[in-house]
Amino acid sequence: GEQIAPEPDLTLKHEQNRDSKLCETYGIFSGFILICPCHVGQNLIYGLAFLGVPALILLVVGYALNNQTWRLVTGKSSPFQDETTPNRLLQCKLICFVLCSITGRALVAPVTWLAVTLINGSYYVCAMSEYVSVHYYGANPNVTASERQRILAEFPCSQLVPPELTRARDEVILLLRYQSQVAGWLLIAVVVITVFLSYCLASCFSPLSFLHFRYWSSYVHNEQALFDEATDQHSRLYAMQHVRKFFGFVPGSENVKEIRIPSLREWQAISGLAFLKRVDEEHYDYSLLHDWALKETSFSTCLQMPFLMVSDSCGMGWSTSRLG
Repeated sequence: GEQIAPEPDLTLKHEQNRDSKLCETYGIFSGFILICPCHVGQNLIYGLAFLGVPALILLVVGYALNNQTWRLVTGKSSPFQDETTPNRLLQCKLICFVLCSITGRALVAPVTWLAVTLINGSYYVCAMSEYVSVHYYGANPNVTASERQRILAEFPCSQLVPPELTRARDEVILLLRYQSQVAGWLLIAVVVITVFLSYCLASCFSPLSFLHFRYWSSYVHNEQALFDEATDQHSRLYAMQHVRKFFGFVPGSENVKEIRIPSLREWQAISGLAFLKRVDEEHYDYSLLHDWALKETSFSTCLQMPFLMVSDSCGMGWSTSRLG
């Protein structure tokens, strides 16, 4: 039977670029200074927002910077592939494996953010101060519940706490930092164990041996690197053809003896907003200059034909013919 082994992630260069962008995003969030509102009902919202929103943004960025995400979203099965692998269940399993791989990589940054902020403790202290158990509050027990909650909500702001409650505040802050740091280390431990077990299970069920998998990873890395280089060179050469057709030369040409002066109609044809235009079942126009160059080529071919049947081949509505 067929075995499922998700394709290793793409080139090392792409991984480094992705990691650097995630680090930049993480640095932006870590640069914000915590300013707790110290008000009942607002502390929790503020603290959870500073914990959750950056984590959510980092998760979305992690998905967006992974090329496998866009392969999964935009990829279409080849007609030849349908003939060789008609098993829908196998394709669903492969999609699940790829989704798990993408999600695992995307979770690195948000989990790191949550762990670091929990170990720091400031956000947790701000969010949970008003919910501390009453026996940690050493003031007059005759105060109402709402008044007690208001005083507890002000504990993260030392300047708002009366002198007689300084000791109670210190005890509450120490308790909350303890809870926050324990939660942070537990999160790190759970993530590390989960990642380790996931790699172990993936290796156990993989059809490839350890060295074979290393070879496969190396092959995918080299293939993608060569493909990127060929893509860049091919697109550059293809674009040079269209630029040469428009201006009569390309940048870097030596001994330019003749240039082409584009007409006003041609300038208008390549100006404006460009949309991806489908030419036929297999090809697209990538830009307005590309579209203009193909039309000029088609028109020149029509003019060079010894007998024109333009209504059929050139689509210009001519019914006469021209001698070569």
